[in-house]
Amino acid sequence: MPRVAAVDIGTNSTRLLIADIARHGMADVERIEQVTGLGRDSTRSGRLAPESIERTTRVLAGYGRRIGSAGVSEARAVATAATRDAVNREEFLAAARQVLGFRPDVISGEEEAELCFRGATARDGNPGRTLVVDIGGGSTEIVTDQGGVSVNIGSIRLTERCLPTHPAAPEHLASARREAARAMGAIDPPRRSEAMATAGTWTSLAAMHLRLDTHDSGDVEGATLDMADLEQMVAWLGSLSLEEKEAIPSLDPRRAPIILGGAVVAETALRVLGLERVTVTGYDILDGVCLALADGAG
Repeated sequence: MPRVAAVDIGTNSTRLLIADIARHGMADVERIEQVTGLGRDSTRSGRLAPESIERTTRVLAGYGRRIGSAGVSEARAVATAATRDAVNREEFLAAARQVLGFRPDVISGEEEAELCFRGATARDGNPGRTLVVDIGGGSTEIVTDQGGVSVNIGSIRLTERCLPTHPAAPEHLASARREAARAMGAIDPPRRSEAMATAGTWTSLAAMHLRLDTHDSGDVEGATLDMADLEQMVAWLGSLSLEEKEAIPSLDPRRAPIILGGAVVAETALRVLGLERVTVTGYDILDGVCLALADGAG
């Protein structure tokens, strides 16, 4: 039974999955998420900030130690939108390699979409009927079994472009909705009978919708959100101060500054894609990377 490890270095969070792969499926050994904000404040400058690099590499150092002590046979780290677009990405990649022991791969939006789809649908009996929407901090992936697209908008980028205040001014919220619609306007939306929604924005929105007293993504597996739910969530989050959002029990306080931006992207995605509702899952790109590693090990 191969044991593999995946690290996802995103615009907002840095995550680790160590998993055992068997013929009947994949079993988590350890799954960790840390909000590190690698891409914060990079929308205008195009550069990863020194403090963001330091914060993220500190977390990666811990992940490297865990991978080294877990008996892992294969490991891969993938870096997505923030690193992809940064003019100083080599500075970050060199620091990441030093603490992880191997260099992260900067993957394209297309590969990111494919890995997200594979991970999200690994437990789906009929992935051919499913559309997956993955909202990250810097990009949003929309993908089916026939391929996908990566849209250059996410919770951090939309917040930094359009949502400077808490609560959100009505004109800022209107601008955010226009910007999200513009970014997704070029999509030729695929049609599927089912839609799955993955990553931290979706699991956070589901936890708040269910009024949970924790923000553990495992507690929202299989929850559904429809357009009315998301419209209400946008209105509610838009009315709150930053301190009020940080106090929501079902929201990681480190996501509070950008969760409204993520909610606007989610609302826009349903509208553009013509979806009535989505089913939320905690399985995602980490699972896709682990399964791909297992293929190579086999």
